[in-house]
Formats: sequence, structure tokens, C-alpha cells
Amino acid sequence: VQLQASGGGLVQAGGSLRLSCIVSGSTFTNYDMGWYRQAPGKQRELVAAISSGGSTDYADSVKGRFTIIKDSAKNTVNLQMNSLKFEDTAVYYCAVTRIVRSSWSLPSSWYYWGQGTLVTVSS
Repeated sequence: VQLQASGGGLVQAGGSLRLSCIVSGSTFTNYDMGWYRQAPGKQRELVAAISSGGSTDYADSVKGRFTIIKDSAKNTVNLQMNSLKFEDTAVYYCAVTRIVRSSWSLPSSWYYWGQGTLVTVSS
């Protein structure tokens, strides 16, 4: 199983980016998919996740600005990021799991991880 994340880059504050993650090697129709991020010197944190049924959860810091979108037919999960802030700067990772929603915030709950894509927001 491989997760390939892409779409990171340098953007000015207030701008937008769209991250994509393609899952290969298996079909994850019945799995949850999510995006985490890790800034320098900080712990990895959940940004957004979406269940197999389409329920979503977002970190408070990104609510109203980020949207997670899953395309089960294509085995992809995207993260649309608008109104980016300097504090959104981090390496973003996509991940896959199948677990109760209350455990989504625990990195150890996620089975597979992508390699990460760097998002840099200039102030």
C-alpha cells in the first residue's frame, strides 16, 4: 500500500492550495482518510479527516478555511486550503485508517501514511 501526497508549495498569506493524495495497492472504500500536519518543533496534528460514509472532522484552527474531499472511485483524498495563514506552514501528510472517530486525533491510530508535502505560507 502506498500513499502519494502532492500539491504543496510556497504561497502568500491569504492564498490557496489544493493537496492531493493518491492511494495505490488497495481499495479503501470502507476506510477513513485524513490529513495531518507537522510544523517544526511541534507534534503532528490532525487537520481534517473523512469517514467512509462521508462524515468529516476538522481542527478548530482550519474550520471554515479547509475542506477535505474524498473520491473513493479514484482512491484519492484532497485537501482544499483557502485563506492560508503563516501558521499553516508545515509538512502535510495523508493517512488511512479504519477506526472509531474519537481516535482520529491519535497519529498511532492511522495505518498507512504518505511521504508528506511541504506547505510554506509567507506572511
